[in-house]
Amino acid sequence: MENSPVQELAPDQLRTLVDPSQFDFRSTEEITALEGVIGQERAVRALDLGLNVEDNTYNIFVTGVSGTGKKTIVKRLLEEKSAEEPVPDDWLMVHNFEEPYRPISFALPAGEGTVFSKKMDQLIDNLKNEMPQAFETEDYQEKRSKLMEEFQEKKREKMNDLEQRAREHDVQIQSTSAGFQTIPIVNDQPIDQETYQKLDEDVREGVDENLEYAQREVQKTLREVNKLEKELQDKIDDLNREVTLFVVGHRIDNLKEEYEDRPEVTEYLESVKDDIVENVEDFLQASQGNGQQQQLMAMLQQGGQQEPDFTRYKVNVLVDNTNTEGSPVILETNPTYNNIFGRMEKRAKFGAVYSDFTMVQPGSLLEANGGYLILDIEGVLTNPFVWDTLKRSLRNSCVRIEDVQEQLGYVTVSSLKPKPIEINVKVVLIGRRELFDLLLKYDEQFEKTFKVRADFDYEVDRVGDSVSQYVEFISKVCREEELRHFAPDGVAALIELSQKLVDDQKKLSLRFGKIVEILTESDYWAGQNGHELVNRDDVEKAFRERRYRSSIAEDKMQERVLRDIKFIDTEGTKIGQVNALSVYQLGDFAFGQPARITAETYMGKDGIINVERNAKLSGKIFNKGVEILSGWLGKQFAQDFPLSLNISITFEQSYGGIDGDSASSTEAYAILSTLSGMPLKQSLAVTGSMNQKGEVQAIGGVNQKIEGFFDICKERGLVGDQGVLIPEANVEHLMLKPEVVNAVESGDFHIYPVSDISEGIELLTGHPAGDADEQGEFPEDSVFGAVRKRLEEYVKRSYALKERYGPPANGEDETE
Repeated sequence: MENSPVQELAPDQLRTLVDPSQFDFRSTEEITALEGVIGQERAVRALDLGLNVEDNTYNIFVTGVSGTGKKTIVKRLLEEKSAEEPVPDDWLMVHNFEEPYRPISFALPAGEGTVFSKKMDQLIDNLKNEMPQAFETEDYQEKRSKLMEEFQEKKREKMNDLEQRAREHDVQIQSTSAGFQTIPIVNDQPIDQETYQKLDEDVREGVDENLEYAQREVQKTLREVNKLEKELQDKIDDLNREVTLFVVGHRIDNLKEEYEDRPEVTEYLESVKDDIVENVEDFLQASQGNGQQQQLMAMLQQGGQQEPDFTRYKVNVLVDNTNTEGSPVILETNPTYNNIFGRMEKRAKFGAVYSDFTMVQPGSLLEANGGYLILDIEGVLTNPFVWDTLKRSLRNSCVRIEDVQEQLGYVTVSSLKPKPIEINVKVVLIGRRELFDLLLKYDEQFEKTFKVRADFDYEVDRVGDSVSQYVEFISKVCREEELRHFAPDGVAALIELSQKLVDDQKKLSLRFGKIVEILTESDYWAGQNGHELVNRDDVEKAFRERRYRSSIAEDKMQERVLRDIKFIDTEGTKIGQVNALSVYQLGDFAFGQPARITAETYMGKDGIINVERNAKLSGKIFNKGVEILSGWLGKQFAQDFPLSLNISITFEQSYGGIDGDSASSTEAYAILSTLSGMPLKQSLAVTGSMNQKGEVQAIGGVNQKIEGFFDICKERGLVGDQGVLIPEANVEHLMLKPEVVNAVESGDFHIYPVSDISEGIELLTGHPAGDADEQGEFPEDSVFGAVRKRLEEYVKRSYALKERYGPPANGEDETE
């Protein structure tokens, strides 16, 4: 370009190619699969710290861009660490005989929980058979009969003595179904009521006294008999207890010896023994014995239930680590309250719903006890009560299995409140940086509980080691997913595509989710093309097809330009009009499209009028860019006199929101054009933000922006002078598609790197920008000289209008 020091970029600056000849293999099948992690040293060191610090507050929050393999890498690292750690204990829940609604839990070495549960089941089954037999023995029957005979003998003595004393007072004692009846005796003959009424009054008084005495003696004797009956029952109970202890005692004692190093287990077994002794009738009733056994049961049972329930002797194995190797690593994919902290199941019986300790189910927090639990933070935060309960559990190092409906205020069918279970778990949360920042800002307990942040990067330097690891990663995926292996040129194409994903010639993408998808689709197209190995053509085909599937919106917008529905000029020149480059992001698909920016200047005092802002269509960053532009104009042209003008600037045919400052340099060119009267080339499109010094700064989406404008020019026909202006700082971010590179190589398209506004305006107008002399004056034939001249004219006209018409009616001087 005339008078411009800017040199357009050469084809080899537009993308970095990977030479397949650097790979000394025929296919990735010859390469050892990747074992380590690519480019995540910072995150791995953070994880290592959090996992090795033995403190329940050193839990870990993993952040990073989606698709970087955070969850997979974390799980693999935890599994590697857990493989070297001991297997944690089993956890069991049992009945609390002192507080039935507060079941208790205790731990046993891994694999012994199920064994203990089976031993308890066997114990109860054996007692159901042995207990009735013990009460049928001749020895027991003799002892019991002897106690009964002794009782009957003493009872007879009491009754005989009662009858004797009553007869001495002329009263006969008669036993009836309703109790004892006292009958008076007169003249050695019992009398009835009618005879009693005919007696003389003094005789009746004597009879009454005798009857009162006899009744007192009857009550006294009954009390004595009841005491004898109680003594009998106590002796029978003692006998039953003795027999029961004989049957159950040695069995329980044997179990206690096995678990003598577990005091909580021996204490539980002692409670079991006591309960069996107190409820021996349940075992007798449960037996399928003969009539004699049933009679025995009828004598021993005192209001017991007809169908004995032995559930209280069962053992609920909450956590069984029998088959666990190392410490557990649990990935909870659905972090609901019940799934994390456990639940109480319910059953229906005879129309009623009930629950007991055997229906208590553990959550993943307890299952991970002694190991690691991985959770997705979004799921944790969106499920009610989970976040607060998780923090509380970690702070207190215990988990409570509760019915979540109680926290909702609902009436539940279970009043079980199991005692808390001690835990030692490292929790790893995985989520977005934004959620980490929000929790850090608004939750004061968050930082106290999750003290380690492991931040996963989305890119890595393109150096020898990372390239080698990339090849190993490709080999690993091909093996694990049973895909065709890659030829060297296929590997080269994939590495180039990885660079394009991060828009950087010196970086490789670590978003392995997308890389694996491309590997899979490349394998598909290799099969369609009949290739034994995946080559460059297959990888490029996969990428083109992915883009095509997502590009309907891009095609529709391009069609509007090509049909002149949306106005975009790609030839000729226009004053105050320039093509800006913008990026549209639809989900995970981004594409570039040109947009026309126009500027109009006229006399006034409002400065830059941002149409987008006034219409409330612009974001904060966009508005900031306009303010920066205003500062540059003042710095550049208002050192000797004030700016006295209005500048209206807008994105034409823009009907949605707009944000970002990448168009600020473009707006500057439009303003300079309308002020100088020098037209801008419509064959060139522009992107780049600017600062108040006039320097052009790097922007995002540079590849999409260039390719978007190129596609429009190509469809209309490349005429040789079309191209784009990009910030010089973005050159190393270029990874353009081959079609653009070929067009630049043939001279049909041009890409110019600019570092400041002066360089850009020279390219767009073909005129020098102009350098100020010592007096601050610009050359008259320069762009800046023409701009300054126009601004001076505005000021002069303002003063002339003031002298002619006086100051404005509101008293303000618009030139001040």
